Amino acid sequence: MAKTKTAFVCQSCGAHYPKWYGKCPSCNEWNTFTEEVVESNIQGKFVVAGEMPRKISEVEYIHGSRKSLNNAELDRVLGGGLVEGSVILIGGEPGIGKSTLMLQVAVAHPSFTTLYVSGEESSYQIKMRAERIGINNDNTYLLPETDTQAIISACEKLKPNLLVIDSIQTMRTQRIESSAGTISQVRECASELQHFSKKSGIPVFLIGHITKDGSIAGPKVLEHIVDTVLQFEGDRHHGYRILRTLKNRFGSASELGIFEMLGNGLREVSNPSEVLLADRTIDLPGTAIATTIEGIRPLLLEIQALVSPSPYGNPQRSANGFDQRRLGMLLAVLEKRSGMRMGVNDVFLNVTGGIRVDDPAVDLAVICALASSYHDMAIDAKTCFAAEVGLSGEIRPVNRIEQRISEADKLGFKTILISTSNSKTLQPKDYNIKVKPVGKLEDVWKIIFS
Repeated sequence: MAKTKTAFVCQSCGAHYPKWYGKCPSCNEWNTFTEEVVESNIQGKFVVAGEMPRKISEVEYIHGSRKSLNNAELDRVLGGGLVEGSVILIGGEPGIGKSTLMLQVAVAHPSFTTLYVSGEESSYQIKMRAERIGINNDNTYLLPETDTQAIISACEKLKPNLLVIDSIQTMRTQRIESSAGTISQVRECASELQHFSKKSGIPVFLIGHITKDGSIAGPKVLEHIVDTVLQFEGDRHHGYRILRTLKNRFGSASELGIFEMLGNGLREVSNPSEVLLADRTIDLPGTAIATTIEGIRPLLLEIQALVSPSPYGNPQRSANGFDQRRLGMLLAVLEKRSGMRMGVNDVFLNVTGGIRVDDPAVDLAVICALASSYHDMAIDAKTCFAAEVGLSGEIRPVNRIEQRISEADKLGFKTILISTSNSKTLQPKDYNIKVKPVGKLEDVWKIIFS
């Protein structure tokens, strides 16, 4: 007879314990333990027949071409297209557009047979969304199912080119007697689908939920099982969505795709800099243009700052799309090195378009936007910035400066401020934009406020 036992599993970190705890000893989270049934069907000794070890020089390598998904932004994030037998996990907030993107991908390729499995919606609901975004494809099949064995059986009969699971937290395997969405179920279902994908060569997209702190729900081993992890980001009150790579076994893990949410679905944004700067109002104090790099793509972003006297005892500090601790450091530099009294002012910073940046090259644009608002003097609309700011007020160099200058030149900017160190290594080119090297903050103020 199979031995049956129960264990208490933490739904936050996945740790197993024989008894219930109020506070998890592993992750220190409260009230996260649930009782799950664990079955062991191993009886006596067993022998596993598998492949024999081979020398690495004897392994035959066949270079397989990637398959395009007819979506340039998604292809870029995946590293150039879809690899056979790959498992991709895509996470994001509710309503951000994960299911819409996957439905568009499912019907985008006319020669692809796609099986779209939904554990959250009925076939009729998916059909309604497909009609709303104006897409239809006879090669796309819908399956409202949550049992992984039934899904794999349907795939073996249909033999699709692509499998979409919406979502992994709703799937359940018969091998474990616990509720769908628990640590054990998510881990086992992902393992079964990964094993099936590697054996059959069918690529699998897994849609995943996220927790309240923004990380992908489920055990951390879920991200280790899959080949690629994508994060769908963006503010639901803004139209732009960012698809960011967190892990990619087949390409760069620093790529980024940008989409715009419209009434008829997600539209690819091929030139994000031009779109993000389209609604900019010029000649206003407190705005500056920063050049940043996301993956291999240069972007120009508008930085907005507001510095005003604080009516309360404790000045407020708020940053949207920028690290608040780094903002505090830059404010200290302005107060110490340039004599601006930031300690008695409220400071608000915003990166337009709902995009979050962590590139140090944005520092100089942030500093200039803050100084512009403090002095109530506008910066020339055709000037942009690409440099890091040090604690002594020095202007430090950044990487890939030629790409940043070329992008600013292409968008019609007349002047770009860079570090003196970057100008020494800059290759001579025919730029229409004027490159001005600066070494310290005093040099910057002479240029933008003269």
